[in-house]
Amino acid sequence: MIAAKPGKTMRCMTILALAASLAALTACGGKDKPANADPGGTAPNATASASAGASFAPTAAFLAPLTGMPALQEVTKRPFAVMINNLSPARPQSGLTHADTVWEVLAEGGITRLVAIFQSQDFDDPIGPIRSIRPYLIDIGESYGGVLVHAGASNDALAILQHSGKADLDEINNAGAYFYRDKSRKAPHNLYSTLEKLREGAAKHKYEETAPVPQLTFDANPDVASEPAANHIEATFQLSSYKVSYAYDAATGLYARSINGEPHIDKNNDQQLTAANLVFLSAKHKAYDDYGRLEIDLYGGGDALLFQKGHVTACEWTRTKGDIVRLTKDGKELPFVPGVTYYHVVPNDTPLSSHVSYQ
Repeated sequence: MIAAKPGKTMRCMTILALAASLAALTACGGKDKPANADPGGTAPNATASASAGASFAPTAAFLAPLTGMPALQEVTKRPFAVMINNLSPARPQSGLTHADTVWEVLAEGGITRLVAIFQSQDFDDPIGPIRSIRPYLIDIGESYGGVLVHAGASNDALAILQHSGKADLDEINNAGAYFYRDKSRKAPHNLYSTLEKLREGAAKHKYEETAPVPQLTFDANPDVASEPAANHIEATFQLSSYKVSYAYDAATGLYARSINGEPHIDKNNDQQLTAANLVFLSAKHKAYDDYGRLEIDLYGGGDALLFQKGHVTACEWTRTKGDIVRLTKDGKELPFVPGVTYYHVVPNDTPLSSHVSYQ
């Protein structure tokens, strides 16, 4: 098991040993290097399967902090938290196969928005389409220490961001030069950026190049054999016409994502989106105006489901100020399989089982 120590350190040096009968992954965290150390290099560009799954090189000197995957150099660059449009005309999106973590959360009218956290991979491909931000999306992005990337905001979100000093790149209000429109797609589903442009924008605004990121625990072989099997997962948020599904591939250890029965792919490479861990959280949602804008409580805790290795663990989610959501069972935090994690937040006005089914 990889157990990253708490604190502001972002360094996690590891030795990954593979034995003939058991794949064991170990790491040691250190508190000798501060969170704002000089940025090191990031992991090289990898295929979607390598970035999302639990397949490793036999040895690695460093781990990416948000995925637990091997890296050739220490991964310390500040993440970008990008608001990705998830309306049907915006799909397929670009860049999601390079994200370390993805959150899917409701916006107005029953549609969902994606918050993609990019840190450990360097790539030149487009990212987008990029859309506006909400207060709870600000919260998610900042919980990873991320620079917020978006195009406009709800009134409440704009009030939070204006004159706040937050690390924020907004195409409409302060960073238009670091975004571009793809003329082959219709507005407003055609706004994009790249890591290079976002880094230029962050440097122009003199945002810190590093920031504390959450310390996560990873285990390549979690003890889930006694948990129910779950090879096919279906989920709804609010709209019956919008269903997310995942199919588990035991050969890769990955869950392949589909929407309304069609593979959800990355336009950059035509690869289907995959994840090693799927998290479903039941949280309080409240519409506060006639337009349907939402307040989502990401601190109150509640029921959760964690899908890993073809099994599902019923658990609870909790969160304390300044931290990310943590999953626990019987008072112990559950580890993640090394790889990409997808979070999904659904309303708690009905049981979690009414939103998520599996077999």
